[in-house]
Amino acid sequence: MKYDVIVIGSGPGGYVAAIRASQLNLKTAVVECGELGGICLNWGCIPTKALLKSAQVYNYMKHAENYGVVLDSPARPDFEAMVRRSRGVADQMSKGVQFLLKKNNVDVIEGFATLTKDRKVSVSKNDDTTEVFEANHIILATGARSKELPHIKQDGEKVIGYRMALTLPKLPESMVVMGSGAIGSEFAHFYSSLGTKVTIVEFLPNLVPVEDEEISKQLERSFRKNGIKVMTSSSVESVDTSGEGCLVTVKDAKGKITEIQCDIVLSAVGVVTNLEALNLDALGIAVERGKVVVDDFYRTNCPGVYAIGDIVKGPALAHVASHEALVCVEKIAGLNPTPVDYSNIPGCTYTSPEIASVGLTEKKALEAGHELRIGKFPFTASGKATASGNRDGMIKLIFDAKTDEILGCHMIGENVTEMVSGIVIARQQHVTGPEIIHAVHPHPTLSEAIMEAAANAYNECVHL
Repeated sequence: MKYDVIVIGSGPGGYVAAIRASQLNLKTAVVECGELGGICLNWGCIPTKALLKSAQVYNYMKHAENYGVVLDSPARPDFEAMVRRSRGVADQMSKGVQFLLKKNNVDVIEGFATLTKDRKVSVSKNDDTTEVFEANHIILATGARSKELPHIKQDGEKVIGYRMALTLPKLPESMVVMGSGAIGSEFAHFYSSLGTKVTIVEFLPNLVPVEDEEISKQLERSFRKNGIKVMTSSSVESVDTSGEGCLVTVKDAKGKITEIQCDIVLSAVGVVTNLEALNLDALGIAVERGKVVVDDFYRTNCPGVYAIGDIVKGPALAHVASHEALVCVEKIAGLNPTPVDYSNIPGCTYTSPEIASVGLTEKKALEAGHELRIGKFPFTASGKATASGNRDGMIKLIFDAKTDEILGCHMIGENVTEMVSGIVIARQQHVTGPEIIHAVHPHPTLSEAIMEAAANAYNECVHL
């Protein structure tokens, strides 16, 4: 069978590409060897947020008296029920993708895809048969998986990756988390909230290293306040699993060795692309540092073959993959899409407090030679944050002192992941600091802290 477009992989890049291609009247199929929706829907973004919501509810129950609510008995976490709910949410979302693909007349081919020398797609199916498909355009969207350190292998029992962290059979009493990016920090927060003794080990000087340093320091303070042990500028040298649990050897920047006994080690040191089985060499497709080389419209050096998502250069984020998918497919269909602006990509970390950011950090802005205006507004001064009982955090806005345009926005606090989109749009439309100040923001809201931070940058803040 021949298609206009075959997409390999059905994650947030793949299924979006397939649906958009079909909407543009291209006969389309998607090949998937696992669950529809890929890692994000099944083993990443969505089930993780379901677990974090359970932790949030539990934390509210633990502190119910602070809100004038008295419980007859102390709240307790039902870890197995939380995991079941998380898996149910993931299953529901995967079925939603299945419905959308069917609604948009996208053929779903189940199996493991590889490229052939004559630029076709060979699919090994579950019944041990193989079928070959042709397409004018082939889009690679195979995503990534948990990265393993060479000296610390994941055994799926004591040393685990994010997939196993979502479905542990019981709540561990203690855990060491290697890496403090979004995955590591979110799981550290989740397990700590339920009572697990958590130590987080980060090789770089700050937690969530891609974030602005002030935001990182605020998260570290919040983590320590909530009982998480934080070890920055440190590395896990070895993990001994020969005993009942794990003996973790950690070395700090001064060479001091610390041994930590724990039940589980979670490896959250990054991801690695799923490229090995695609047979890219058969078509001479260029790869650099584990990423497929593409142009602004995701065309590889092999005509008719494209790549999007985690397997190409850029942030390994679901919303980035989805947007790349739209640009890629619309170009295939003869439209004139605007290339993705990678300088205006928001990032979110769903810890408590949450983190959201877009644009340059203060350090990066200075390194780029900008003269800065910086405004900050702490949630301790926010009426809405005070009323909600969660005052940890702040808004930090960075402006170019000459043009007044927003160079960066960095938020930490309750619900800030729902607020950053407004700044993304503002940056895209070149909104200035004074324009933010003079736009009426509703009160009381958390979002008015953005206006207050802008006003602070121009020495006009009333409430600070």
